[in-house]
Amino acid sequence: MKKFVCELCGYEYDPEIGDPENGIEEGTEFEDLPEDWVCPLCGVGKDEFVSAQDEDIPALSLE
Repeated sequence: MKKFVCELCGYEYDPEIGDPENGIEEGTEFEDLPEDWVCPLCGVGKDEFVSAQDEDIPALSLE
């Protein structure tokens, strides 16, 4: 399950937890969130979120 991070405030949506305060059950993938779902911290839409997968983060070179 992929986590997604709000680019504006840094809130991390974790599908294993969901967003119970806003009626989103645990196990709900980000792609399955309602289109009108917004960040619980800052109120921006899903289009302001990016994947938080490790491969999306540039690796540091130890050379």
